Formats: sequence, C-alpha cells, structure tokens
Amino acid sequence: MILEIPEKAQTILYTLEKAGFEAYVVGGCVRDSILGRKPDDWDITTSASPNQVKKLFHRTVDTGLQHGTVTVLMGKEGFEVTTYRIDGEYEDGRHPREVIFTASLEEDLKRRDFTINAMAYNPSVGLVDLFGGLEDIRNKKIRCVGDPLERFTEDALRIMRAVRFCAQLGFEIEERTAQALTVLAPNLKQVSAERIQVELVKLLMSPHPDYLRIAYEAGITQEFLPEFDVCMRTPQNTPHHCYCVGEHILHSLLYVKPDKVLRLTMLLHDIGKPAVRKTDENGRDHFKTHGDAGEKMAGDILRRLKFDNDTIRKVIRLTKWHDFRPQGDVRSVRRAVNRIGEDIFPYYLEVQKADMLAQSKYKREEKKARLDRVIDSYREILEKKECVSLKSLAVTGSDLIEAGLKPGRKIGEILNELLEIVLEDPDKNRKEILLDIVKCTMKG
Repeated sequence: MILEIPEKAQTILYTLEKAGFEAYVVGGCVRDSILGRKPDDWDITTSASPNQVKKLFHRTVDTGLQHGTVTVLMGKEGFEVTTYRIDGEYEDGRHPREVIFTASLEEDLKRRDFTINAMAYNPSVGLVDLFGGLEDIRNKKIRCVGDPLERFTEDALRIMRAVRFCAQLGFEIEERTAQALTVLAPNLKQVSAERIQVELVKLLMSPHPDYLRIAYEAGITQEFLPEFDVCMRTPQNTPHHCYCVGEHILHSLLYVKPDKVLRLTMLLHDIGKPAVRKTDENGRDHFKTHGDAGEKMAGDILRRLKFDNDTIRKVIRLTKWHDFRPQGDVRSVRRAVNRIGEDIFPYYLEVQKADMLAQSKYKREEKKARLDRVIDSYREILEKKECVSLKSLAVTGSDLIEAGLKPGRKIGEILNELLEIVLEDPDKNRKEILLDIVKCTMKG
C-alpha cells in the first residue's frame, strides 16, 4: 500500500531517518489517507528523543516536551513530532502519571485508543498495522487496541471518541468495545465539560449526527446530557408526530446542514417538551410553552458544557422561537423578523423546515405551503431592503435630540413607536416622514 504524503512531512521523515532514527506518519492521517479522506494534520512518531529532534531542525516549538512532542515548523506549517512512548499508570481517567520514552514502535502503537488510529506509515517500510486496523476499516468497525476496559479506563474521553468516530465514518462499534462503553460510561464524570463539548460538536457536525442514539443506548448521554435521555422516554401522542421526542430530535438533525448553531438548535429545540407535556381526556398530548421552557433548559445545558456566549445566545433564541408560525403575508413576516431577530431569521427558516420534515406527514402539504409563503415574503423584504429593526430605521436617537427632544428613556420609547409604524407601512421609513410624525406628536 502506497500513501501520498505531503512533501514537507516526507522531508521530516527523511531528515530523521538520515540521522539514524525511525520515523513514521501515524494515527488519524494514516487512517484518513486509507479512507480517501484529506487529513487535517500529519503527525509523526519517531525513535528520536525531543532534544534530538530539536537539534535536527532549525525551527521548532516545545509543544509538550513532557509527553515527547516537538512541533517542527516547515514554512508556515507545523508538524507534531512525538517520541515513541509508553504511558504510565492513569490515576485520574485522563492523564498518565508518567510518560516513558521507548525505542519500540510497537509499544507506542499499543497505547493508542482504536485499531484504526494505531497504524503507522513510512514510504520505505510501508504500512505498519500490528492490531488489524486495516481490516477494521474494511469491515467498518471501531475496535479498541487490546482490552477495551483498559483503554477506556485510561482515558474516559475515549468513550465519546468511539461514538464520534462511528458518526464521522459511518462505522459500527465492535461488540467487546460496545460492552466496555456501557460498563464505563459513568467514568465520563471525570472528563472536563470542555473536552466533552469538543467531541459532542464533532459528532453533531458529522454525516451521521443521529448516531447520538448509540451514545444514548450505551448510557453515555446520561452522564453529560440527561435531559436528552428524558426526551427519548417521552412519547408524542399527537397526529403531528410519529416518533417520541428524542427520536424526533435525532431525525431532525439530519435535515439541517452541518452548521454548529443549526445542529445544536435541532438537538435542543424540543428539549423542553417533557417538562410541559399534558395529556387531554382523549389521550392526545400537548406541549404548549415548550419553546419557553426549552429556552431556559438549552441555556443551562450549553453553559454547563462551556459553550461560547455567541453560540448560546443564538441557540437559545432559536429554541424559544422554533415553533412560532407566522402567516405568510409580508406584514406578518416583517414582524416575525423583528421579533426573532434579523441575524438569526435565516437559521430560523432552516430550523422550521427540519422540524417539519422530522414530523409525521399529517397536514404536511399545508405546513409546507405556509413555510414557502414565509420564505417568499422574507425574500421580498430583503430585496426591497425593508426596515425590520431599529438598526435600519431612518431616524436615530441623535436625530430626535436635534429635533428638540431631551435625551433619556423617552427617546428609546419614541424610536420603538416609530418602528411599529414602519413595520406596518415600510414606505414611511423616510427621515422626513418620521420626524414629521414626531413633531406632530410633540405639538399634540
């Protein structure tokens, strides 16, 4: 097997070999090359010590000397070069107590998480696959190197990584590995929220975000997203739905593009339903105010998982308004854009479509027709550049002060009153017209 390696990575391998050391590209770049995917990074493993690596290259960065890693700079690119190592005992389910450098490539590969990540390649030697990674790629299996209980005990984040790789690659988890997932899922409590967040986003952004179901079935989501587990146990006895809340969420994820805000919104858009579920005398379920309940819950979840403020603000607003259904006339849509926010209204339209497609086909045509009218009206608003917020109002607070109004709260109140007028009649969004309205009010 011949893999195509970037010239700069080959230069590093050649330089190390010329100096008498072994060197291989290793891990994800080998896996992705075999799969025909473009690797994000080219990591290199070598028998040379960090100091020996530093002596061979002019420009290096001490990325993690305690773990044997030096970043070699080639032009504007950086390549992590790590000494073969054996990890000592893991005391916290995250980090080895010590790292021991070794001259054995086999020992280095033995410590890695999954067989598909434990392959190395060198142009002169070829593929080094000591644990059946190539066969697992062919069989589309995620399998731990060695004893899965040991691998997951060493670093509990590997539990999330197993599911994430399944979602990214469309693979299945091998039986013994799957059993170990279920046994050790509670160890995720030892993992920081930041690390879990990274894996969750990668899973959601994958071609198979609905593989979150695997995490639920293994008891993994219970450890970091128990609200989702409740959704998986909450039925929806209504003609509008054909799945329980959780399955509806999983299906909806497939109907939006891999955008972080959109995928997180679909994950959380109905998270408030279990809390507000009411069943009437006919056995039909109702979920009134689930948008408001979901807004608060989504905020709590995203903050717990240490998401950035911008993402939190967008997702909770979309969660709040996802079920808001304006009529398709331009006036109603102008007001909807104002209420929801012009910055996230395009997201809102995609959320509404995904939500609809993950429901039953009950009244599907009527729902689609209404949404199509909303989209058409929104396009018309954009084409005509109609005012939908204070940002595009033809007058500002400074204009009102120049017109004789005193600075203060009253300025904001008047601007909002003018905006209401313009939302009803966008042709009035002209400075002279709005100032005349203000002057008439002042005289009155």
